[in-house]
Amino acid sequence: MKKTHNESTAKPVDRQIVLPMKTALSMSFRNLRIRFMRSLVTTVSLVLAVAFLSFILLRSNIAQGYLSAHGPSVLDELTRAGFSVASDAQSISPSPRERWIVFLSLLVCAVGIINAQLMSVTERFREIGVMKCLGALDRFVLRIFLLEAGMLGATGSACGVLLGLLVSLGYSLVTFGSAASFGLLHPDALLSLLFAFATGIFLTLAGVLYPAYLAARMRPIAALGSEH
Repeated sequence: MKKTHNESTAKPVDRQIVLPMKTALSMSFRNLRIRFMRSLVTTVSLVLAVAFLSFILLRSNIAQGYLSAHGPSVLDELTRAGFSVASDAQSISPSPRERWIVFLSLLVCAVGIINAQLMSVTERFREIGVMKCLGALDRFVLRIFLLEAGMLGATGSACGVLLGLLVSLGYSLVTFGSAASFGLLHPDALLSLLFAFATGIFLTLAGVLYPAYLAARMRPIAALGSEH
């Protein structure tokens, strides 16, 4: 079979050029600076939610260390302080009310993140359209929003964990005295801090997934023609 003229003269397609991660990070950071106030509000809500979570967890860890150091003689004191002591008088956990409050605070935080990201996508319709007209792939647009959320999540979670640590230590010093400091040596204390930090990151990334998917799947002509 003879090859046609077009087939014989066609050149192989070069490998598609993909913007490097450094460029994506730079664009994400610039977008956060442009929308600083909205990013600040979202970050503050995340800080408060993570701080409350880490406070509840660390407070229980400190009480557990206090119980381990002094034995059953402090059970009444821990009960009066509002801790839930297991039937074997060996372990302490947050009360059901505290768990519900933590759950509701994290839920409200997640809803706020989703709302803020949806507004961000709406404001950036034309920007997204221009990027896609210039050849940006869906995954690049998705990466931009995920990187922005990751920056907010890491900053807010770190500040929330630090705030929760300081508040829980101060509360425990007032409640138990200087013996509370030994509770921070409990092995679960570090795990609680890591869990609170990871929860903040997860909430931020989960909250941005749907808005980021909408932005990535948007048709360029629809985005450019938007009045937002």
